[in-house]
Amino acid sequence: MEYTQVGRTGLKVSRLVLGTMNFGPLTDESDSHAIMDAALGAGVNFFDTANAYGWGSNKGRTEEIIGSWFAQGNGRRDKTVLATKVYANMAGDGEQPWPNHDKLSALNIRRSVEASLRRLRTDHIDLYQFHHIDRATPWDEIWQAVDVLVQQGKILYAGSSNHAGWHIAQANEAAARRSSLGLVSEQCLYNLAERRAEMEVIPAARSYGLGIIPWSPLHGGLLGGALRKAREGGGEGRSTSGRSAGALENATVRDQIEAYETLVAKHGLEPGEVALAWLLTRPEVTGPIVGPRTSEQLDSALRAVELKLDGGLLDALDEIFPGPGPSPEAFAW
Repeated sequence: MEYTQVGRTGLKVSRLVLGTMNFGPLTDESDSHAIMDAALGAGVNFFDTANAYGWGSNKGRTEEIIGSWFAQGNGRRDKTVLATKVYANMAGDGEQPWPNHDKLSALNIRRSVEASLRRLRTDHIDLYQFHHIDRATPWDEIWQAVDVLVQQGKILYAGSSNHAGWHIAQANEAAARRSSLGLVSEQCLYNLAERRAEMEVIPAARSYGLGIIPWSPLHGGLLGGALRKAREGGGEGRSTSGRSAGALENATVRDQIEAYETLVAKHGLEPGEVALAWLLTRPEVTGPIVGPRTSEQLDSALRAVELKLDGGLLDALDEIFPGPGPSPEAFAW
């Protein structure tokens, strides 16, 4: 396994991030524990979750599964860089949402940290991430809450997720006025097929020293060999669900995916592994989040770390999936 530092920090993490969103809804506790054991055994030390994972009436269930894994001991917690998130209302299906039980008020941040610590069975969170921008709460209030939690040793670093470039600038300018560390990472949608983050989010992260943690690196399965799997299995499976539902019905998208799969096949490579390896060539990327449902999917992701893409293949990928370019040139002259 290769390691890097998160943005401008000294925190060393693996180039792959183990995403746990499937733990509970799609992968039971026993299999989830097996995947985490296999990931840690392969050198993956960066685990990502969120307080809302488990969804619906089972919100928090994913954190509980990770907590029960930590409770098995043998250095599991000490070896893991643990990231979780706050923003969502934690009321279950059918429950009445209550004021101050969501978003990023100082009250909810404090309450949510304590609840996550209980579920995770740990005394601290290494990277605490804001799952979405809260337009109603000023950054001074957010940083006041974070500073207290850092002083108490309950969190070590703060990161953002799904924030615009100017949100990152706002956040870190406010932190600088308080002599606080500010955001050290941004978790955003970024992959070969979805490169809009290159316009403003990634330049902002570069300027302020944030590490980029891409989610959905296979774009909901589209970059994982969707067309080949459809031909082999008689259906398009996961590539037609979630964010990518119906994407292959778009002729342009379908042509891109067809060209992509043909290109990587000529090089004797697997589409999903190439998509991950491409992200690892991006200088601002700390590591993409992989969310395996099975140990076999984890094995495939691990192979991507060792895959080196030559310049010719990188140029060909850019021809199929051209990025938008930086702003303002992307939308102006």
